[in-house]
Order: sequence, then C-alpha cells, then structure tokens
Amino acid sequence: MRRRWSYVAILLVMALLSACGDGRVRRVSEPAASIQQLTVHVDGRWTLDVRLQNYSSIPMRFDSLNVAMTVADQNAGTLQGAPRLSVGPESADVVSLPFTPTSEARIVVADALAGRRTLAYTLKGQIDALPEEGKIRNFDVDTRNTLSPVPGLDGVLR
Repeated sequence: MRRRWSYVAILLVMALLSACGDGRVRRVSEPAASIQQLTVHVDGRWTLDVRLQNYSSIPMRFDSLNVAMTVADQNAGTLQGAPRLSVGPESADVVSLPFTPTSEARIVVADALAGRRTLAYTLKGQIDALPEEGKIRNFDVDTRNTLSPVPGLDGVLR
C-alpha cells in the first residue's frame, strides 16, 4: 500500500511540474542581414532592400543597423538605419533604406549592370535588436553574398 502511494505522489509531482512550463524553448540566436535588392536611381543614390532574418525562437525588434558595405572589393560606404521592425520567431522581413554610395562603388555597380554580371558584396558591422521581454542586444553581422541584374528592370540587382 505504501509503495502505491509513493508512485501516486511521484506522478502527482511530475504532473504539477510539467504544468508549470509552456513547453517552448526560448532561444535567442544571432540574427542576419543581407541585401535582397539594390536599386540604382538616376541621381546615383541607391535604395537597399535589406532582409533581416530572425533565427530566434522568440520575436525580435530590430532597432538599428550599422554596417560597412563593399561591392566587388570596393568600399561602398556605411549603411545606417533605424528600422524599428518587429520580426516573428524564425522569420524574416525586409526594410528599404536609402544609401549614398562612394563613387568607386557606383562605377562597379554600373559596370555589373551594363555587363549583366553578378556582383559580390559584403556587409560587416552590427545590428541592435531587442528580444521579446528582454533588453537590447548588439549582434555582429558578417555577410558575404552576390547580387544579379534583374531581367527587364534596369538598374536593379537581386
């Protein structure tokens, strides 16, 4: 009889403990930033559609972005923005940011567009993001990728 009550007590304690958690693991992972689209305007300025990827299991609010950009190994300048964009868990969203590139970067991009060639780029810097119910955190960004001219859209790389 005593043994039976011991098993009942253990099962009751286990049931109470399992009811305490919601079963979700709250994991904060390094986010990522990449260029989804680069649009060249007539006046030489660019608009960059930056994809912000949240790999965390909880929502994150992306407050600021400060990254050095290079295109084809040429310094393009520093991309700064304050997207203040909330991105759900394990999701991504895109923010459009204006950008004034260096003259060297303008030439490299114009050459890639004219020759219909891919263009390598890097983003290196930091993103400030706020995990749900947390304090703001600073994350390093180091992205290397390529963009290609979009058929039918002059001045656009994706």
